[in-house]
Amino acid sequence: MNDQPVERRLSAILAADVVGYSRLMGADEAGTLARLKAARREVTDAQIESFGGRIVKTTGDGMLVEFSSAVAAVECGVAVQTAMSGRELELPADDRLRFRIGVNMGDIIIDGDDIFGDGVNVAARIEAIAEPGGVSISGALWDQVSGRINAGFVDGGIHQVKNIDRPIQVWRWTPDANAERHAAPAKISQISPAEPDVPSIAVLPFDNLSGDPDQEFFADGLAEDIITALSKVRGLFVIARSSTFVYKDQAVDIRKVAADLGVRYVLEGSVRKGGERLRITAQLIEAESGSHIWAERYDRIAADVFDVQDEMTKEIVVALRGELTEGETALMIGGGTKSLEAWSYGVEANKLLDRFTAAETKNARELAQKALAIDPGYAFAWAILATCYWYEGRLKVIGATGPLIEATRENLDRALELDPNHPAALGVKALSWLPLGQWEDAVATAAEGVRTNPGSADSRGYLGFALASAGRPEEAIEAFRDAARLNPHHPIWYFGLSARALEAVGRFDDAMAQLRLALKREADNFPAHLQIASLAARMGDREASKASASFVMRTVPDFNLETARTWLVTKPGPFVDGFIEGLRLAGIPEG
Repeated sequence: MNDQPVERRLSAILAADVVGYSRLMGADEAGTLARLKAARREVTDAQIESFGGRIVKTTGDGMLVEFSSAVAAVECGVAVQTAMSGRELELPADDRLRFRIGVNMGDIIIDGDDIFGDGVNVAARIEAIAEPGGVSISGALWDQVSGRINAGFVDGGIHQVKNIDRPIQVWRWTPDANAERHAAPAKISQISPAEPDVPSIAVLPFDNLSGDPDQEFFADGLAEDIITALSKVRGLFVIARSSTFVYKDQAVDIRKVAADLGVRYVLEGSVRKGGERLRITAQLIEAESGSHIWAERYDRIAADVFDVQDEMTKEIVVALRGELTEGETALMIGGGTKSLEAWSYGVEANKLLDRFTAAETKNARELAQKALAIDPGYAFAWAILATCYWYEGRLKVIGATGPLIEATRENLDRALELDPNHPAALGVKALSWLPLGQWEDAVATAAEGVRTNPGSADSRGYLGFALASAGRPEEAIEAFRDAARLNPHHPIWYFGLSARALEAVGRFDDAMAQLRLALKREADNFPAHLQIASLAARMGDREASKASASFVMRTVPDFNLETARTWLVTKPGPFVDGFIEGLRLAGIPEG
């Protein structure tokens, strides 16, 4: 038995690797190796020595470095990336040698010259999600260096990373040149999420105190409508419904919820409905102190629930921000219904759409039609109906073409006539341009959705979808990162579309990690299997490619490469060619 004590110490760990290394090696193996050796000699190794770091090991395209000082580790990472941003400017951007760097502070295990442990693992995971040319650091490290370094880090949100059982807060730095490059084509930076210092809020699902499970829609619908209304107000940071509803029916610690979701304020409340009487209570809490910023009780008749929603939302905005303009009030209120029955159908339909299956999409469509039979002026129901037709096209793996695209656009027009700023209607309207090849129309429509609904995570997700399809993957990655910050427990489709964008810029490992997360959420997710069949084949993982290709052909026996081109709804170019070639290697028939 080995009684030798395990040697441990607290260190700052820097992990780095080369962006798109496999692609660069495939294009010019000898040249890439020579450039990497020069970068190591002239930049990374020199900076590491200057800041007192110790290179633990190198792995071809990557390295692991230990520092005794947290400040030195971060300053070293920034110095390396600043120096690298000025190199190889004569080459096209995609051909330049660039690193990702992740830095963490944590407990490590010493084994000779090597190091192991949670501190190392977190550094590696943070590096994997860093921007090309950028530095990402953990929240634990930020607590050590904040105010002690001369570098502009911004809140990068909370991430659930592979093989780490807790969410990790990430802070990001990128060189100015990188930020300008991201912002240039469509002024996307003008519609980025709110900075962390603006009021940030999570609206928890309201408790149903009625004693009647059938009244659950009252509680859920109230919270959902408040989230949607708040998301339309500029200068607020609002966590999406699917991330706050994970706390439904749980006894929660407000401070922990706020920390997990990265917000300062939490709204909680309850609904009690008995006969035609309705009592709603709500409290807005500053999480760190636990103090109540605002609280109210509403005793009304049930039919007044919509007026209560409007009143409550206005009062929350005023409590958070101190004012609410007439224009914002008009923007927040629109597209609703005054029919409780129609509203209940809309709430239930929206829940079903989250699951993105054929049966539940069909049920959602029927519920939306019931809502519209009661109230044809219910914009949200028209948007749901349009979304159902779009989903049905995607689920049938033929793209929303022909009658399906016509039905999608018809219903969207009705929704947008009633509420020109409806987030779901604008988002799906953007997607409806894609099968028609109108890429920039798709981007413009999705960007309008973000402009009028700046706090809507899905609006940013739709923008990411449009940008990825239009051949603008780096901007798409940014949009999906912003969407995931607003919605950490986001819908499954975020994974597949962000993977598409990551793949397009050569980040194959990152793309595969996103697709694996999709399968972890839903083992039979068709889009994830289709993308893995192609990507794994090109990465040389024949076993994974074959398994996913078999799933694709079992699910859709007549699937072929021509069908795949239609399904992609993506601008022709290198990404589409690579995707199809991967499917060919995976054994998908030509058609």
